[in-house]
Amino acid sequence: MAALLNSVRAFFTPQTFHVDQENPGDVVARENLLDRAMGAGRRRKSSEKLRAGRVPAEGLALVARDEDGHVIGTVRLWNVEAGISREGRAVEALLLGPLAVDAAHEGKGIGSALMRAAIAEATKRGHGAVLLVGDAPYYERFGFFADKAQHLIMPGPFERSRFLALELKAGWLEGAAGLLVASGRRLSA
Repeated sequence: MAALLNSVRAFFTPQTFHVDQENPGDVVARENLLDRAMGAGRRRKSSEKLRAGRVPAEGLALVARDEDGHVIGTVRLWNVEAGISREGRAVEALLLGPLAVDAAHEGKGIGSALMRAAIAEATKRGHGAVLLVGDAPYYERFGFFADKAQHLIMPGPFERSRFLALELKAGWLEGAAGLLVASGRRLSA
């Protein structure tokens, strides 16, 4: 019932947020939001091993801002190699996450808006595929499915049914197999 009420509320509530590129001034707000939304264990996840010490993919660190400019949602995508192709080459892809929305703003379509913006920007920038570990029923609405990631593995524990992929270019992950490896630019010291 609560989900239905949230969708009705979102439908009738005017959009009071916008999606924007993250900027350096957003770091503290983003990290605080992620701590609240994901909890203390967020840095121990397998996905974090692929993000640690790296910068997000160019142009793919997005935030949602309320009407006052405060960060109320975030999503970032990271360059990874998604195993090896049948031809023996590294398969370039993106890893999405974390996606988070401030609890006070849930049910307003912010997460969906961030996802649509991230997918559109990744497509515009010519990327071939996006991978993530997350709630399959939520991410399926954006085209993510487990079958495209079935021969890939994360660098640490993960639930196979939650490891999902979206091909932005048809057949991009066909034949890809093996371990995901971070390939993005390293943070400067």
